[in-house]
Amino acid sequence: MTLQALVEKGAEELTALARALENFQGETIPLDQATFLPPIARPGKIVCLALNNSANASRILSGPSTPAFFSKPASALIGHGAAIPLRQIYGRVHPEPELAAVIGLGGKDIAQEDAYAHVFGYTVHNDITSPTMRTEDTYHYRAIYPDDGEGGVRYVDTHVSYPGRYKGADGFAPMGPWIATRDAVPDPHALAISCWHDATLITSDNTANLTHHLPDVIAWVSSFMTLEAGDVISLGTALSAAQKTGMAIQNVDLNRLGGTVTVEIEMIGRLTNSVSGLA
Repeated sequence: MTLQALVEKGAEELTALARALENFQGETIPLDQATFLPPIARPGKIVCLALNNSANASRILSGPSTPAFFSKPASALIGHGAAIPLRQIYGRVHPEPELAAVIGLGGKDIAQEDAYAHVFGYTVHNDITSPTMRTEDTYHYRAIYPDDGEGGVRYVDTHVSYPGRYKGADGFAPMGPWIATRDAVPDPHALAISCWHDATLITSDNTANLTHHLPDVIAWVSSFMTLEAGDVISLGTALSAAQKTGMAIQNVDLNRLGGTVTVEIEMIGRLTNSVSGLA
């Protein structure tokens, strides 16, 4: 049985599997010899929170008071140990260490007080981002709005960038190495999260610093999109230590530096990926 099938079947199947593993007599291999696939192979959607960290407050000139989110395609996923395939045309590319929740029980208009019952577990996500492609794909244009009078229009200057290639290119969603079930993580908003480039620590934070916490996010997202078993919600980038030390994940241009990126979240695990394809 695949992990995705297990997530879709829910707690009863998970309990049965745990009992079976207690009496497992088959062959095992060392963990460092295993090949890791993404923990969820084909999620219906990967929902990512934008600027969802209190460290961003001083940088946001205007924005919503509710969670803002975008989606990544399943084709962007790679597993622990896989290489992030980069091309020079991508320009500057940097990591973004994030906690992600995996939905176990789907639903629409989920109440905040019921949100955790819809969570199967948690995993580590590296929200790879290309600011270069974001800039190239940003429009500054005059948006058309209805005029206050009947039949007329008015024009409003605006900037728009859609999160297509700069967030969703192949390999831009390293995830894993596994899923920690909900019962193994008593409070997802009390977890240390760190990110290294090679041996250099580039940020260290705590999920307590996320602006919008998971119950609020699940309620908000599910009011617009039906959540389904296997969907992933990535809760926003760890940042706080970067601001305190002057170091920033945005300085780590993987297309220039290469190397490896490691994201570790307390009680969940450590996700490491190298970079490939540098010219």
